[in-house]
Amino acid sequence: MRKYNAENERLKLRYEQYLREAKGQDDKSIDKMRAALVKFEQSTKYKPFKSFRVDQARQFKDALSRAKTVRGKPLALTTIDATLRLVKGFFHWLAGQQGFKKVVTYSEVEYFNNNRNDARAAHAQRAVQYPSTKAAHHAFQAMSDGTEIERRNKAMFAFLVITGARIGAVSSLRLKHINLIDGYVFQDGREVRTKAGKTFTTWFFPMHPDYLACFTKWVIYLRDEKMFGPEDALFPQPERRLVNGKFVFDTVSGDIYANGSVVNKVFKEAFAQVQMHPYGAHSIRKTLVQEMNDRHLALAEQKAWSQNLGHENFATTVSSYLPVSDQQQGALIRALEVA
Repeated sequence: MRKYNAENERLKLRYEQYLREAKGQDDKSIDKMRAALVKFEQSTKYKPFKSFRVDQARQFKDALSRAKTVRGKPLALTTIDATLRLVKGFFHWLAGQQGFKKVVTYSEVEYFNNNRNDARAAHAQRAVQYPSTKAAHHAFQAMSDGTEIERRNKAMFAFLVITGARIGAVSSLRLKHINLIDGYVFQDGREVRTKAGKTFTTWFFPMHPDYLACFTKWVIYLRDEKMFGPEDALFPQPERRLVNGKFVFDTVSGDIYANGSVVNKVFKEAFAQVQMHPYGAHSIRKTLVQEMNDRHLALAEQKAWSQNLGHENFATTVSSYLPVSDQQQGALIRALEVA
């Protein structure tokens, strides 16, 4: 079976250029677009986009509903909805291109819309498990620090708790971004893998002092004993050494990681080793927002806490990280005194 269509590939390259240069999208977003279009092409047996018909959109939606994951399970509603939106975006762009204005109409592109019930279900907020401050500290205390890599991992866990930084940022930070004297990390979007390339300052959250002490000790160790410079990684990759004829990875190299997968792995394993749920590293952001709520801070203090997490809009912190469940809603309303 044919695995590609040369004409389609040229159009996809033009669309990729449009997304990157006109819309400012990154490689990760473009890769998702390409994967979605390949699924569409598979459903049409790689017919040229110029032969688009409404029936192809219907058939594509049917194909997605029947598709299975590698584990044999149906595709998640969120996956189907995202795939349809990406393909629709391409054909919406295509409808405005020279030579396609009579081939693809904007009204025909609407056939890629998901049905309302599935779209609503795909975007519904779901409860995300996150550790309590007590559980996080318990896991942190149980982490070993006998080797250089173990000390790095423990400092990484501590840093996540006092900053709530995203894993991409944590894996790409360098020593120059840390200010121990004033107590903050400068997340420079030009150099650090922050969300949407945002640049902002995160002051260390006032959590248990053990975290800051551990992290401070690590930074001083890198600067004073390892003699690392400003451009060296804050949480470096291991360095390969040959010991007794075998390669070992027991020291750090100074190089940053290509992505944040190791950060997530370290965080999950810290909880797993004390027989707790293996929380993902991103969940600590919910822990920090819950801590903000529990402290009953003034509105200005809550806003500062929110900005510290990189949220420009305080509503993002409340709606995404501090949702009120149906049970909580009822309890809170019932507890209100009648004026």
